Amino acid sequence: MIFHRHPYPVFLPIHTDSLIVGTLPPYRFSVGQLFEDDVDFCYGSKYGLLWPILNEIFHLELSFENNESAIYQRKSFLQKNRMGICDIVDSCEREKIDASDLGMKNIKLRNLVQVLEENTSINRLLLMGGMSLNGPGYLLKKHLQSHNIPVSILTENSIKTLEFSINQRKIKAYMLISPSSAANRAIGNTFLYKLKKSNDPNYSVMDFRIAQYKLVFLP
Repeated sequence: MIFHRHPYPVFLPIHTDSLIVGTLPPYRFSVGQLFEDDVDFCYGSKYGLLWPILNEIFHLELSFENNESAIYQRKSFLQKNRMGICDIVDSCEREKIDASDLGMKNIKLRNLVQVLEENTSINRLLLMGGMSLNGPGYLLKKHLQSHNIPVSILTENSIKTLEFSINQRKIKAYMLISPSSAANRAIGNTFLYKLKKSNDPNYSVMDFRIAQYKLVFLP
């Protein structure tokens, strides 16, 4: 088995009110074997789509190179927008080297409940994936249940939304389509995407993601 530990600590700017929550970066980030076009920060994989999506939504002109400037740009954006990152998985084991959530075994979770208890300005979680096995939504619900925290479903539309309370403070969790290209097939099978595509042959899965992410990332 391959031991896979999260390489980055929780990133929490002062007065954070929104927390991005995923699982784990690819294994190469944990062992410091980055590609030339990776960025040594959360969601920095050259194949990942979160930063390209945010780059488009906020017109950031981000660098996508393995250098300190690219890291600084991302941290500055998060600080300015009071966003933090706390992926829910601390470590796991894998039978083979890949980045799939399904491939994670013997998962050790970070104590996200403690993070929320200690940072009372946080009122939103932006989940980078949904309720499929070992996805962020699945693991969040499991983590909350282990702390006897009830979870209610607010909406079941294109952005499934959960709500729970920490010390009587209501927190909403928005389940976004994963920024991994592995989710492209799932997008292609949705009714809404097919409808958009039939009206505009140039409409893409990236367009679909950007439209969804705008709903929760923009004020």
